[in-house]
Amino acid sequence: MNVEHTHIAVVGAGFGGIGLAVKLREAGFEDFVILERADDLGGTWRANTYPGCACDVPSQLYSYSFAPNPDWSRTYGKQTEILEYLRSVAVDQDVVRSIRFGAEVLDARWDETESLWRIETAQGSRTADFLVSATGIFAEAKYPDLAGLDTFAGNSFHSLHWDHEHDLTGERVAVIGTGASAVQFVPEIQPRVGKLLLFQRSAPWIVPRMDRRTLSAERFLLRSVPLAQKAVRGLWYSAIEAFGLISLVDQRFRHPYEGLARLQLLRQVRNPLLRKTLTPDYVIGCKRAIFSDAYLPALDQPNVEVVTQGIAEVRPHSIVLRDGTEHEVDTIIHGTGFTAIPTAYERLIGRDGISLAELYHKQPQSYLGAAVAGFPNFFCTLGPFGAAGNQSAIYMIESQIAYIVDALKSVRRSGARRVEVRPEAQEDFLAEMARRSTTSVWLTGGCTSYYTTPDGLNAGLYPNWSFEYRRRTRAFDADAYEVTP
Repeated sequence: MNVEHTHIAVVGAGFGGIGLAVKLREAGFEDFVILERADDLGGTWRANTYPGCACDVPSQLYSYSFAPNPDWSRTYGKQTEILEYLRSVAVDQDVVRSIRFGAEVLDARWDETESLWRIETAQGSRTADFLVSATGIFAEAKYPDLAGLDTFAGNSFHSLHWDHEHDLTGERVAVIGTGASAVQFVPEIQPRVGKLLLFQRSAPWIVPRMDRRTLSAERFLLRSVPLAQKAVRGLWYSAIEAFGLISLVDQRFRHPYEGLARLQLLRQVRNPLLRKTLTPDYVIGCKRAIFSDAYLPALDQPNVEVVTQGIAEVRPHSIVLRDGTEHEVDTIIHGTGFTAIPTAYERLIGRDGISLAELYHKQPQSYLGAAVAGFPNFFCTLGPFGAAGNQSAIYMIESQIAYIVDALKSVRRSGARRVEVRPEAQEDFLAEMARRSTTSVWLTGGCTSYYTTPDGLNAGLYPNWSFEYRRRTRAFDADAYEVTP
């Protein structure tokens, strides 16, 4: 049987995979392929199509530094515009020809004897010298564990799998969850539904978004003066990085941010009892703060009820609370986020026959969020401790791309066949992450979230400034690796 071989196989055609492809080609690597399970590129921006879907990072920062876009129509790009941006980059940079659509990775195993990766895809078998996971961390829906949910006779779907054929007009709709997705789609559906029940486990911190349409004059300026676009990007970077003052320096820096959020709550919600319900009881930054100007006013409408009582069970046409109260509903929408460990990680098997998912279940672990001990010739984007709580994911991804490409260039120069991060280097890195996390707001701010593990440890956020992370990933540190000729 003919098995296709490539030097580098990249899993995922989202921001990580497309950006990596651009930089690989710039570095002279042509023998690579991107394996994408869907029939289109875009990753999370292809998959999420719920009403109001948009970025919560300003567009000028949530884009590649090497492919600036002066023509964003709004301060915060909407899903369709971000997807079109990614497509344009992929076309302009000649990435599309390297993508294999419909090639979901079913199994990828390191072959110790041959020193290569054996990959089973939906399109057949292949091998690669190097494997890079760019699957992202918001790839698969997480559903709540509710008794009787499978008996519900109405329509039920997750925000990741929005049912656009279903008309919500006049319906009694239950929304479970108050995360970033729910904050975006609730204001969009609230005017159409008959009754909206929002099931809130804990109130999110909502800070002003101040989104607006960009003016043609400013778009012209950004097109004409590239330095102006760099300056705008730098300003946004500094503003977002400043959130690190709360999580990384001193929690007393929270007061201006919390004050801004409380003022917005006071201004947008007239009902004092509802204001109390919507006031978080933890330090801002402990969970992800959300930018929105529309969410709070939507909740202060006559057809909306915020429910804080826990759900006891779901019946065919209703939801029953723990106090016995029963609410009849026609549709249930889950705004409950994403699985912490994607299925793709269960299919990546390292040197010792252990999957990436098994390792992460034991303890979130990697080296610089870009390599994993026990996984030779393997790199990843946004691995554990490779994402920041106070910065654009694209900034961190670009840092990892630079590191991975430099690693591959170093291997090419040396003629090495195999490279694997040393266990002791990874252990030292993880010890540093644990040490720096002990005083972070994620662990001491009084909340539980996907920022933390069930046993209260850092789930994988980089507990330092993003510019410090970029400094240490600027060049491949071969001393931390076992490099085999």
